[in-house]
Amino acid sequence: VQLQASGGGLVQAGGSLRLSCAASGRTFSRSDMGWFRQAPGKEREFVAGITWSDGSTHYADSVKGRFTISRDSAKNTIYLQMNNLEPEDTAVYYCAARGVSGSFHLISLENEYTYWGQGTLVTVSS
Repeated sequence: VQLQASGGGLVQAGGSLRLSCAASGRTFSRSDMGWFRQAPGKEREFVAGITWSDGSTHYADSVKGRFTISRDSAKNTIYLQMNNLEPEDTAVYYCAARGVSGSFHLISLENEYTYWGQGTLVTVSS
């Protein structure tokens, strides 16, 4: 089972990036999935999550209105479209998948996720 995140890079403040997370070794079409990030010297934090059942989404307040999570179940891939990036968005971004179904209200909790990708670095310059 592998989650491969890609799409990170260096971008100026106000710019955009789209992250992708491709799953292999197991179908995640029935798994809730999420994006987390870890900035230097900080704890890993929730960014966005999406359910498998109806595509409901949930965002951290810090990215609401700027980031959009989506999924393509046929491609076993999720995306994170990041617009109007800020220097504070600089972090390693991780995708993750729940191993079992869970409450939507818990989708932001790190310990709800069983499978993790290796991370992709996003650097936003001011």
